[in-house]
Amino acid sequence: MIFLRKSIIRKLFIDLLFFCLTVIALSFVYFYFAAEKSLPFNYFLIVLGVFLISFLIIYYFDVLKPLNIILAQMQAILAGKPHKRIYTDRVDEIGIIAHFFNQVTKGLGSVGSDMKDRDRILGELDIASELQRDILPTESPMIKGLQVVAKNKPATELGGDSFNFFESGNKYYIYIGDVTGHGIAGGLIMSMVDSLINVFTEMYGSAYDILLHVNRFVKQHIKKAMFMTLVMLSWDQEKQVMTYVGAGHEHILVYRAATGECEAIVSGGIALGMVLDNSKLIKETVVPLGVGDFVVLYTDGITEARNVNDELFGLDRLKQLVEEYAAKYSAEGVNYHIAKDVSSFISGATQLDDITLITIKRYDIEKESVDVNVKDRSTNWSE
Repeated sequence: MIFLRKSIIRKLFIDLLFFCLTVIALSFVYFYFAAEKSLPFNYFLIVLGVFLISFLIIYYFDVLKPLNIILAQMQAILAGKPHKRIYTDRVDEIGIIAHFFNQVTKGLGSVGSDMKDRDRILGELDIASELQRDILPTESPMIKGLQVVAKNKPATELGGDSFNFFESGNKYYIYIGDVTGHGIAGGLIMSMVDSLINVFTEMYGSAYDILLHVNRFVKQHIKKAMFMTLVMLSWDQEKQVMTYVGAGHEHILVYRAATGECEAIVSGGIALGMVLDNSKLIKETVVPLGVGDFVVLYTDGITEARNVNDELFGLDRLKQLVEEYAAKYSAEGVNYHIAKDVSSFISGATQLDDITLITIKRYDIEKESVDVNVKDRSTNWSE
């Protein structure tokens, strides 16, 4: 009986068979009594009608009504109207259909919720991306004694690369940094570090003190797995002296006009956010810089860029390009041609990381009172 109840078709077949057998039995009974006592035919029809009505009532409540409930909810979905979950403990075909309906609508609810979450996240990404663009400089600065050209190309809506320029007194601070990864988390840390640097350049007189205090604040407010590499240049506009402080970032490339050679200086130090006290791990170092010399800062989005053959762009290739172009062009020309070569190298491949390139050339302030050799100061990546 349990086996039969699991299938409504079998159950209806048994009910119909029972009804037919009942009709046959009633027919024999009627003809028997009709022959003996002349039983009216109307009695037979009444009893038969009662059995038929009973069968139809059972059929309606057992089959038609549950199916109508399910169909009504399906029509509600198709019409875009609210629908309800169907509660049943049946294990026959109607129970299977009801269960299937519940599972499908549950999935549709999850999809709808996911789509709403996706739209919300995309909206927040757009806002965060806009805020980040407002933080990063849109133009390279005019600095006494230096030609400066910076270009940036994020890999996603929110980049992990950061750079900026801050003037305080006679000094100009130039920094470039790279947060671990990119996306929302990287963008938030980048924004926090940039804001802290902006504040501390007004409070302290050296790049060492600035990064010392930035690191302390960053370490207290980010997770252990998050940190930011950075190198900061400090340019004294009166003394025409450059120093730098490294925080675990890429090499500093220095091109010497006198020899035509490019030197890769290890920036040193430790990334911001790795330890609470970095006072003994970072130091400020002088970079001797003659007229015509270049300083090139970059992020690993350049040196670790890969082409369609999975070849690395590499540091050596970048040094060779600096030597080739620095002998011919201004800071703008060097930046433009390196950017063009990097873009050609990765053409056809996916840009996996943010790219930032800053080229700096020292000019003679005795001969040029204003830097007139930089025409395009936009920080948008040139291809």
